[in-house]
Amino acid sequence: MKNLFSTFVCCLMAIISCQAESRTGTSAASADADDYAALYGAEATDHDTHQSSTATYTTAADTSRVEYVNLHSDILNADREYTIYLPAGYQADTTRHYPVLYLLHGMLDDNRCWVVRAKLKQVADELIANGRAAPMVIVTPLAGGEANKDWNGYFNMPGWAYEDFFFKEFVPLIEHRYRIIGDRAHRAVAGLSMGGGAATSYAQRYPHLFSACYAMSALMDKARLPGQQAGPQSKVGLFTASVERLCTSRFVEQASDDVRQQLRNVRWYVDCGDHDFLLATNKAFVNAMQQANIPLTVKYRPGQHSWKYWHSGLYLCLPFVSETWLHEQDANE
Repeated sequence: MKNLFSTFVCCLMAIISCQAESRTGTSAASADADDYAALYGAEATDHDTHQSSTATYTTAADTSRVEYVNLHSDILNADREYTIYLPAGYQADTTRHYPVLYLLHGMLDDNRCWVVRAKLKQVADELIANGRAAPMVIVTPLAGGEANKDWNGYFNMPGWAYEDFFFKEFVPLIEHRYRIIGDRAHRAVAGLSMGGGAATSYAQRYPHLFSACYAMSALMDKARLPGQQAGPQSKVGLFTASVERLCTSRFVEQASDDVRQQLRNVRWYVDCGDHDFLLATNKAFVNAMQQANIPLTVKYRPGQHSWKYWHSGLYLCLPFVSETWLHEQDANE
């Protein structure tokens, strides 16, 4: 594995955090639950244009590429699209295998949002070229859509076993179809909002699968969500119940000593804006982790529940998971 990280090891700098901070401005207003419903329409023109664009774009074989790929899930009995970022050199060197980041999106959105709104491809290209992130494969599955029309959520719910799909179908397919190293030491999970809470819960309950978790503006516990007025048996109601059932702070508080020790084997990062309406539940999770003596990195940056914040967060997230993979590699040698 040394060749995989040789460039990254030589160039990694200790200025990750301050550079990302410089990309985020301070917000004057506090976000609330209404912002959660409204923020996804803020760039509707850009998103709608992209939805009708070509599914794959690339230039030469030695450049990075983004693909939008459909698959059929037997578990969900539905077609699902996913987005995959393949780093520069993936096409040129067919013998090389890569670490993988599963990057989860938020409620009311889809698998394309990280590329379209947070400029994932540009950020990853920049960080990898500068040696601040390892060459990696980044995958975002579809887990959202319109409230109460489409299913939102990464957990199992009555009539929609998404978590089973993710671990029994999706991850095995991705790591077989693409040249991914495919072990815990080179696999990480991250996400924003709904996806940040799911990433945290996944890493809590499957610590043998993930070496790192980066939670951005995470939905760590139940919150007032768009579409809840439709009732507890609506799709949003079932999703809300699943989030409450898997409350991340309660999981830590009730965990046995053995489980807590397993959680210490995962590197954790909590990143939430100081004006984010989910800040309180993120602080509750951080407090539970600290009380249980589980190490984690915490950053409350200026900002709110917005794409500006999540775009800047990628400049922290990708180096963080890259450092984790390097640490895991060194520990195993």
